[in-house]
Amino acid sequence: MNRFTILAVEDDAPVRNLITTTLKAHNYNYLTAENGQSAILQVTSHNPEVMLLDLGLPDMDGIDIIKKIRTWSEMPIIVVSARQDEADKISALDAGADDYLTKPFSVDELLARIRVVQRRLQRQSDISGSSSIFINGGLKIDYVSNTIEVDGVEKMLTPIEFKLLNILAKNVGKVVTHSYLTTEIWGNNWSSSMASLRVSMGNLRKKIEKNTTDPVYIQTHVGIGYRMNQL
Repeated sequence: MNRFTILAVEDDAPVRNLITTTLKAHNYNYLTAENGQSAILQVTSHNPEVMLLDLGLPDMDGIDIIKKIRTWSEMPIIVVSARQDEADKISALDAGADDYLTKPFSVDELLARIRVVQRRLQRQSDISGSSSIFINGGLKIDYVSNTIEVDGVEKMLTPIEFKLLNILAKNVGKVVTHSYLTTEIWGNNWSSSMASLRVSMGNLRKKIEKNTTDPVYIQTHVGIGYRMNQL
């Protein structure tokens, strides 16, 4: 039995049954909740490893649930919602969601998103919080010497490029929004910082990617942000 316990928060019975049937077929432990209050109770009572969260719940909005949970827990949250507007996705991710899957969805894609979270949690388990080395595929970051290597070759980054890479590495497998990045790096999320972010990202990719038109490490989510792929 898969040691991961996944909490599926969904008020639509057919969708909830699809999710739980899929989880059971792939040997995941699972819990269910049909509203926000029940979801929060399940989290505090059973401490699941991952939450699958619908935003349109009968008693409270999913964004509020994310914000509440983030006051005490970093448990990965994958939003599974019919809301497809970029503004909704950005709001959920900025509130603390790790990923966003829109309905209708394929079970294969759902399982893939769960596996990404599993790998990230396993990586966090394998390396202690005091670890000074980050390794992802051919990328190696040494936080003591503030150096990086790609396939054994050292790359020279500017301070902003290094900070940008560091943020993405610490959130590997997770979509990081434009507003979060600009706030962390420049102290604001004004539109004037977006141009700087695009330039810095372009320069960073030139240094770490073999092919910037088909990047391996950093994936763009148009209109939302960036994700460092888990390799």
